[in-house]
Amino acid sequence: MIESTGKAAPRVTAGVTFAARLAFERVSHSFGGKTHTLRDVSLVAEPGEVLCLLGPSGSGKTTLLRIAAGIESQSSGRVLLNGREIAGPSVFLPPEQRSIGLMFQDFALFPHLSILENVRFGLTALSREEANKEAMIALSRVGLSHYASAFPHVLSGGEQQRVALARALAPRPAVLLMDEPFSGLDSRLRDSVRAETLDILRQSRATAIVVTHDAEEAMRMGDRIALLNRGELVQAGTAEELYEQPVSLFAAGFFSELNTFEGRVADSRMHTPLGAVAAPGIADGGTATLAVRLAGFEVSEDTGEVQARILSRRFLGVIEIVEMAVQGAETPVRAQFRCGRLRPGVRDIWITLRRDDALVFETGGKNA
Repeated sequence: MIESTGKAAPRVTAGVTFAARLAFERVSHSFGGKTHTLRDVSLVAEPGEVLCLLGPSGSGKTTLLRIAAGIESQSSGRVLLNGREIAGPSVFLPPEQRSIGLMFQDFALFPHLSILENVRFGLTALSREEANKEAMIALSRVGLSHYASAFPHVLSGGEQQRVALARALAPRPAVLLMDEPFSGLDSRLRDSVRAETLDILRQSRATAIVVTHDAEEAMRMGDRIALLNRGELVQAGTAEELYEQPVSLFAAGFFSELNTFEGRVADSRMHTPLGAVAAPGIADGGTATLAVRLAGFEVSEDTGEVQARILSRRFLGVIEIVEMAVQGAETPVRAQFRCGRLRPGVRDIWITLRRDDALVFETGGKNA
């Protein structure tokens, strides 16, 4: 047993042997053939990529992760690792034969085992000496080798998260699955632990799939993001692609708070209380929905396109949030901008919609 010195040891950068390509081909899942949790999902995590599965509760994120790990079996479709089928109509490899690691949401550390023993737990194919060596390499990778002989209860939440990560990485999996790994941490700790984890993943070079319901977390961590809703894949791409080119109102609203307005299209333009905006691809006479993020306005006390009356202001440090009444709008319009743009106490202002920030979707269509 290696004694703790109380001082952090330098991290090592030993990587996994190989990073793998994990592919889901038309994967569906249901309980008893009635309740569908996944519907025809096709998705690929490329070698060395961090792919974030994003979506609300019940969207199928964790089910997809469990199917990849071999804890659940799909109703139809296939799962392939580097082109080799590991789960399908005629093949189902057990979890221990998949070279896929799974890090649970609650860390699942054994309280009666030392930190070294916790990390060594899954290395059953190695001799005790070899298992200790690999466990120490994994602990060094997360900067916690000095805690090898300690027990989980003496560690902070962030340190326990790093131990769980070390245990998942110790067998050097080709793919690492992480189910909401930061949800149990307080907000002040979450950012630093998330950055550390991402750095460790880059060093280990494992392909990683991270489940989260937090859009900002997905944007911070993911090389790509797969957005799910009600068991279906809504959109997949980089953070920039999903933010700037959302395929639906749901996708747009998942990444930021929106003001929405409905109206009819005439001459390929939609007329709204904020002015007319282009409505490409929507037939004249059809109904469309305009979505505007809170940052999609210019504000001025002197000039602009539309008059507004301030109903409330909230100071948030660098920015402030303003709620306004606009003629023709059924609900108050919300905007955010840098503090100091408007004098204290001013009530009547002008706002101008940034047309590049206007998102228009056909109401009731597949992209609604």
